[in-house]
Amino acid sequence: MKVSEDKRQTYAGLIVMKLIDLGPDNGGLEIPRELPRELAPLQEILEEMRFNGLIEVSAKKRGALAALRGKSKEEFYGLTQSGVEHLGRLIDEAEGYVTEFDALEVAEMIDVAHERKLDPMRVRFLWGWFEGEFDDLALFQERRAIDPVERLWAYYLTSNEFWDEVSKDLIV
Repeated sequence: MKVSEDKRQTYAGLIVMKLIDLGPDNGGLEIPRELPRELAPLQEILEEMRFNGLIEVSAKKRGALAALRGKSKEEFYGLTQSGVEHLGRLIDEAEGYVTEFDALEVAEMIDVAHERKLDPMRVRFLWGWFEGEFDDLALFQERRAIDPVERLWAYYLTSNEFWDEVSKDLIV
């Protein structure tokens, strides 16, 4: 099952939104406006989410060391109120899928999804997203015995390899 570029952007954005929402104290991230090289693949995803009003850039005060370096404030991405509400709707949708399809085999889930005019890839993706399967993409690769493991998660998230791996779960 091939995942369209639009869906890849949307789903990757959901992973990024979740990480922003969780924050660094809860296993998420602070994503700076000026992306470091390891997060460069997220640029287009972040721009799209910002354009859609899901995230915004805000300044955060930094400690004394940052002030000495001339950077007393840095800009980071954060969820807008619209982004928080969107995330809430997605959590409800994903929770519904987990509840509804938990006892089914993959083939049965795909059949039911088609009967209900649902996209099986969306169901599978939101399930994994909700359950935290994609929170640590290096661990995701390790659990699936992918070798070598791409440690730069933003590169893996935007790669064909990630989407092919997620899609494998829908092959019956």
